Amino acid sequence: MLIDEIRGEELDDFFCSFLELQTIEECYCFFDDLCTVNEIKAMLQRFRVAKMLYNDHTYCQIEDETGASTATISRTKRSLYHGNNMYDILFSRMKKSIET
Repeated sequence: MLIDEIRGEELDDFFCSFLELQTIEECYCFFDDLCTVNEIKAMLQRFRVAKMLYNDHTYCQIEDETGASTATISRTKRSLYHGNNMYDILFSRMKKSIET
């Protein structure tokens, strides 16, 4: 994994902080404190691209709807299909939580 080069106690602590968030409002507040609006927009765009790729949208549809470049779409597609399988796990969990 690419992230292994920065793996360690500080990053573990950082990730654990996300797991402590309990509501959407807490997420809004935490990310507002942590990130700039542009950083959040960039992460949101990648998430939307991954979700659309996962749901079999075309590059053209994704570009039109998200404004993402083909480079961003390609990079996200590589992570989606050749990464750590976390998009699939996350989207499957999200789907199950909506169904219940």
